[in-house]
Amino acid sequence: MDNYILKNAQVYTEKTKIENGYIEVRDGFIYDIQEGDYKGNARVVDLKGQHLIPGFIDIHIHGGYGQDAMDATPETLNVLSEKLLSEGTTSFLATTMTQSTDAVNDALENVAKYKPLDEKRAEILGVHLEGPFISEHKVGAQNPAFVARPTVQKFNEFQEKSNGNIKIVTIAPEVEGAKETIKHLSNDVIFSAGHTVTDYNGIEEAVNYGLKHVTHLYNAQTTFTHREPGVFGAALTNERLTTEVIVDGVHSHPAAVKLAYLAKGNENFCIITDAMRAKGMSDGKYDLGGQDVYVKNNEARLENGSLAGSILLMNKGLKNLMDFANVSLEEAWRTTSLNQAIRLNVDDRLGSIKIGKQADFVVVDSELNVLTTIKKGIL
Repeated sequence: MDNYILKNAQVYTEKTKIENGYIEVRDGFIYDIQEGDYKGNARVVDLKGQHLIPGFIDIHIHGGYGQDAMDATPETLNVLSEKLLSEGTTSFLATTMTQSTDAVNDALENVAKYKPLDEKRAEILGVHLEGPFISEHKVGAQNPAFVARPTVQKFNEFQEKSNGNIKIVTIAPEVEGAKETIKHLSNDVIFSAGHTVTDYNGIEEAVNYGLKHVTHLYNAQTTFTHREPGVFGAALTNERLTTEVIVDGVHSHPAAVKLAYLAKGNENFCIITDAMRAKGMSDGKYDLGGQDVYVKNNEARLENGSLAGSILLMNKGLKNLMDFANVSLEEAWRTTSLNQAIRLNVDDRLGSIKIGKQADFVVVDSELNVLTTIKKGIL
């Protein structure tokens, strides 16, 4: 593997920003981080003063670039894992939808059996199972015909098909069987409240028996009033919950994004794309779980007008957060990487620029345009 120096970079580490630093990469890992000019004889890559941040981790993405995880083909994952590098994403969770058990099983088995063509592509860290354990009253763009009630047995059957790759499960905590399922399995998988009509107290109770996360805050869940704070109020005030947000300015108003960020801070806020297959494609008609989706003006909607995922790029989501919440890259970078890595318990090797961790980087300019993405140190 390549051994080299990345020099003349603004480096964002867990503890500080190094205005002019260099990083030594050896065999795909970060060997050293220093401030100042490199004086040695190793191979050098000059980043010309650009920003070096950790590769992005998208924990909620259905697809993009013409592909969808529910297509359940190796080609789907090959294309996604290659193309996602263009937006700085170096790791992701392939996200399923509420479809038939056979269709979900096919998608899970596809991830379990997938063998990357090479290492210069985004890494699949597992699966986000979004449905079928949701409320039929908050399906969003999911198909209500396939909504199912959760049980420990049903989840374990899915997990067996995935070969243990399910990492996050979106669940409506109020539906029959949810409480028991979360209680029994919360040490094995991350349960995330979503597509739910539960109230503030319902979320608080669910946290006490193992709920840890909230799926696409604001969307497909109960909203806030001063007398009934809803899922939103619980998500923002309970320090044990991390929350993911689609920061595209469509799913949530910029002021709502800023409010969520001010409440959760930069350690409990996760940018996601929730992207569908039209990401990176032209406007037009696309399929999402057997339903027609119409993409126009950076919005993806069903024929009835309901939002149907997004076409957001991760680097654009980070730039939006900085603009909406008026925060610097130094403060905001971890919402695309370290928070996700900690939640998935892979922060020992991913999520930040730290000696000993995997050399997953994205080089961006001041407008957050992706200039270079490096996965496992491979240039």
